[in-house]
Amino acid sequence: MSKTREVQNTPCCRIIGLLTLLAVVGGLICSATAVAQDTFTPVYHPTLEVAKTATPIDIDGRLDDAGWQVAGRASNFAEHTPGDQTQPPVETVALMTYDDDKLYVAFICYDDPSLIRASLCERDHGLGTDDNVALLLDTYGDAAWAYEIFVNAYGVQGDALFSSNGGEDEKYDLIWESAGQITDSGYQVEIAIPFSSMRFPNREEQVWKVDFWRNHPRASRAQYSWAAYDRDEQCWPCQWGTVTGVRNVKSGKGIEILPSIVGYQSGALTDGEDPDSPFDNDDIDGKISLGAKYSISSDITVEATYNPDFSQVESDDAQIDVNTTFALWYSERRPFFQEGSDLFETHFNAVYTRSINDPLFAAKFTGRKSRTSFAYLVARDEHSPITLPFEERSRFIQAGKSTSNILRVRQSFGEDSRVGIIMTDRRLDDGGSGSLLGADGTIRLSTSNSIEWQFNGTYTEEPDDPALSRGLNDTDFERGAHTAGFDGETFWGYGVYGGLKHESRRWDIELDYLGRSPTFRVDNGYEPQNDWQMAELDVGHIFYPDSRLFEYINPYGNIGRVWNYDGVQKDEWVIVNLSTQLKIAQTNLHAQYLRSNELFREIQFDDIWGAHFCASGTVSEFLRGGFGINYGHRVARDDLVMGMQTSGSAWFELKPTDRILIQPEFEYIKSDHIDTGEELFAGYTARTRIGYQLIRELSLRLVVQYDDFDGTWEVDPLLTYRLNPFSIFYIGSTYDYYDIADNDPTDHDNGRRRLASRQFFMKLQYLFQI
Repeated sequence: MSKTREVQNTPCCRIIGLLTLLAVVGGLICSATAVAQDTFTPVYHPTLEVAKTATPIDIDGRLDDAGWQVAGRASNFAEHTPGDQTQPPVETVALMTYDDDKLYVAFICYDDPSLIRASLCERDHGLGTDDNVALLLDTYGDAAWAYEIFVNAYGVQGDALFSSNGGEDEKYDLIWESAGQITDSGYQVEIAIPFSSMRFPNREEQVWKVDFWRNHPRASRAQYSWAAYDRDEQCWPCQWGTVTGVRNVKSGKGIEILPSIVGYQSGALTDGEDPDSPFDNDDIDGKISLGAKYSISSDITVEATYNPDFSQVESDDAQIDVNTTFALWYSERRPFFQEGSDLFETHFNAVYTRSINDPLFAAKFTGRKSRTSFAYLVARDEHSPITLPFEERSRFIQAGKSTSNILRVRQSFGEDSRVGIIMTDRRLDDGGSGSLLGADGTIRLSTSNSIEWQFNGTYTEEPDDPALSRGLNDTDFERGAHTAGFDGETFWGYGVYGGLKHESRRWDIELDYLGRSPTFRVDNGYEPQNDWQMAELDVGHIFYPDSRLFEYINPYGNIGRVWNYDGVQKDEWVIVNLSTQLKIAQTNLHAQYLRSNELFREIQFDDIWGAHFCASGTVSEFLRGGFGINYGHRVARDDLVMGMQTSGSAWFELKPTDRILIQPEFEYIKSDHIDTGEELFAGYTARTRIGYQLIRELSLRLVVQYDDFDGTWEVDPLLTYRLNPFSIFYIGSTYDYYDIADNDPTDHDNGRRRLASRQFFMKLQYLFQI
């Protein structure tokens, strides 16, 4: 038997044996304890009839308005985490009513007021350790997407958009009102959502899927809900309750105007390569931007923006890019791209809106009719990034002006099934284009089983400009069939995905295949690698022991193999994992062991192994954090040798008071030659974000970030006044420094730091709703 075959079989046997052992141990734990019986009866798929209020409701957290007297009342909450539809230790009641303009929701949360955890913090920041409640709202009732509205005991807001194909998008923002207060019997909150902010069917009576949640963080992060949950049901919104009685509501005229004024003054070293060169300050400059949105109906909107200010006041987290040959992914934070963002999520990253880098003009048309959703986006970009994917690396090129068109249509049917098409096209002014046409779908076979698939075809016409692709003109791809340089070539490509998924109370099983041909490119997306095929199997089992220590025990494993389109095997692996959650300080533990063999740049690396351990927890409402450690073999891709690599990360959230949030993060990596012990690379990144909330609308923030690999510092102070997610006043600055190390011990300036660039900025943006 060959060495390769022995390496393949040994990890497989180990994972099967270990998973079997863990399953037996978990079964013994479960069977050794008796399950207590309770007379509490959870309600599956509850219903609520709501009535219209004739009197106004002030959102002040008091619940003393007469309008609440006619509100529908939801109670009998069940604990679904960590308990399995058991009776919670505290009582919760939710109220719902409406008038011509707004939907009103209130929560009454009974508890010992001295135990309630609450923070006065920025919107969407710092709610992780707080007591809070959530309204989950699927206005179309087809489980495709839903609003998530969170409020803590001080009325601080958080929101997200859930989509069945993309999960939770926490960057999504909605305009709504909230207030909360701690009472003698617990806390209570009020919520008002304007119908003009929501999307819902244009019909006489609304029938919505709704759930009310309460997050109760103590030793465990308990979650209670109005609707009970079946752990054998993989569709989350399918299990929510149903709300009826909302009649004759419209989104209003739905006209929104969003002007903004930006002023800035920049400065930088005249010669970035010479730290002793003069520092030159530019003149004060600025720009005026204008955005507009019109709701044609409650479920169709048109949005446009001219000369938008898409700058970010929150810097991207530094990422360690050493020992990777592929372009990095950064999250989209620009508000314009939020409407319809769920539609663009597919198994391939066919749409990556940060590829629209610096638009002069952009417009969108989004909507839903019955069970059909659609979105169209057009943008004129001043500076267009191009990511060129190859088998073992990607290259990034900055091109000129371009025009992008993106169309997405999705049809839902049955319960949690859907099919869709996606089309993208980007045309460079100086020649060259990239187009994609794809189809995808999810077919739900049963409550626990589903099939997912996608096929994309692409057509690329390269620019005829070798100067733009300098450094690539002498290389090729697809075994010499095409040159990598920009010489005007045209070619077709394709990407295909298929998956079978099983999710139930005890088992998670997924079998996937994903392939990208050597000529597969997505100019409007993010796919940094092609000539790549992968098949993998995930198998996991979860135990819920009746134990004083464990919430659950979850052993799971992954087996996979990668090969290129010549049939050459590039990678294979076996991974064994064990996760658990403890009933102490919301503690989560995860351990992993990996064995693999990899072919990289025609060098075979066998017997690769690696170990990982991480933990996170919430010690109290003032402190939570986590860390991760990795140790083992890792191919050093620049040196083409095997390295013994150590890496780790740690993060914390510190709240010395209920108005201050300190968030330090640290990431480290080091690799030594496995034979000689020579250091191949080492470095770290560190980032700290400090926030102080003066009142709900006014906050101060300071970000300090250091990248040891580049020797660069970034210091970003900011003052923010925020009326809502879109009406904002910013004033701040950015400072970029780099370390100067000439390694001369006689030089007293050795290790000095020099300011490389600086910018002061001010932004005023206000949303007018007509």
